[in-house]
Amino acid sequence: MKRNLQIKELFLKNFDKPVTELKFKNLYELIVCVMLSAQCTDKRVNLITPDLFKAYPDIQSLANANLASLKSYIQSCSFFNNKAQNLIKMAKAVCENFDGEIPLNEKDLKSLAGVGQKTAHVVLIEWCGANFMAVDTHVFRVSHRLNLSKAKTPEATEEDLTRIFKDNLNYLHQAMVLFGRYTCKAKKPLCKECFLNHLCTSKDKEI
Repeated sequence: MKRNLQIKELFLKNFDKPVTELKFKNLYELIVCVMLSAQCTDKRVNLITPDLFKAYPDIQSLANANLASLKSYIQSCSFFNNKAQNLIKMAKAVCENFDGEIPLNEKDLKSLAGVGQKTAHVVLIEWCGANFMAVDTHVFRVSHRLNLSKAKTPEATEEDLTRIFKDNLNYLHQAMVLFGRYTCKAKKPLCKECFLNHLCTSKDKEI
């Protein structure tokens, strides 16, 4: 569809090779950040991680972490009890099953505790520039408002977006995240400033 192609081109034009706002120095820090960011803001994660990574600078130290101590570092993060347990399980599995090296393929990443499809895809997008789409709350909202998908689940929405856009999915994913975070917000979207205004027919549109 011509309209879908226009949307794709405008995203790529308005966001020049965008990257995540999560702050990380290596693959270990990236996977921890992405796991923490589930249903939590990147801003909050970035406040938590400096002290967290001082205490647990690598995958081995995280695998050996005391659960209560780990929780104390991430307690301001949503669902911190579950996330703390999953972080330790994830780190142990990496050490035991992958010789301490975080795997860089979808199947092995998804075998780790707390790593679903979205988390696996975000890691591969950010670290490898993989041609994947990942659907978080922002991407889900934007894709439905723009009538790119009517799917009820993030996974099915991801399939729709992958089929429509085909390539540059890593950049499009991050563009849609940032667009949803700062322009096409859940409440009070900035429709007057929106570069997709002329292509949007959403009932949420504010004229």
